[in-house]
Amino acid sequence: MFPSISLAQEIGLAFLLVAALVWVVGLGHMLWDSRFHHPEPSAFEGLSVIPGQRSAAAHPMESVELTEAEQQAFAGLIRTIPLH
Repeated sequence: MFPSISLAQEIGLAFLLVAALVWVVGLGHMLWDSRFHHPEPSAFEGLSVIPGQRSAAAHPMESVELTEAEQQAFAGLIRTIPLH
């Protein structure tokens, strides 16, 4: 192919060109699918992706009674958080 480079370099160059072509085609296919493939609105019905929030009374281990000192310490901590 090129008289100034060796056969191994030509094979490496061909491999890189094929790899780049496969990458570009794969990227184009991925972008095409994400742009034009819109799943049906009911595709995720019945599938709980994020579980619903349970109430505090769901299980006794999920709630903690704070002492007065702990409540005051927590209130002081909350007051130190900047609100911007």
